[in-house]
Amino acid sequence: MSNQITLTALQDLPLVKSGDDLCSLITDGLTRLPLVLCDGDIIVVAQKIISKAEGRTVNLNTVSPSARAMELAGETQKDARVVELILSESKSIVRKKTGVMIVEHNRGWIMANAGIDTSNVRSDSGEENVLLLPLDPEQSATKLRDALMQRHGCDVAVVISDSFGRPWRLGTTGVA
Repeated sequence: MSNQITLTALQDLPLVKSGDDLCSLITDGLTRLPLVLCDGDIIVVAQKIISKAEGRTVNLNTVSPSARAMELAGETQKDARVVELILSESKSIVRKKTGVMIVEHNRGWIMANAGIDTSNVRSDSGEENVLLLPLDPEQSATKLRDALMQRHGCDVAVVISDSFGRPWRLGTTGVA
């Protein structure tokens, strides 16, 4: 066992779409380096990639805001369709002000806007999309880990990472 840590970013991965086989994309990326997975390796995958592959992209044109979403959109100056998605992804609203809603996510996390990502998710045709968090990140990581272990024949770990803005604090931190 080595006391060394080596970080290697996969290069030239395609943009991930709903239904993509992440195990195959990662395997192809490893082959291009070339790099071979070994027992004990840890694969870190961005939450955005998991969400896209799992079809968690929502076209805002398909969202019909409720009366409650319209009311909150007026109070927060947010798009009512995004507010509707925030409500559907949340257990409760903790606090709200212009531009942000602090909520308890359905998975129990206290976070801004239910973790809904509005950056870099437009469709090729320019439609407004947003990206929701994975429904069950632990299950997503386990499924990917199992596929990688079967394909590569070694015992690896998978970590899903994301940036996380902590409510009432400046900046972001990484979470896994």
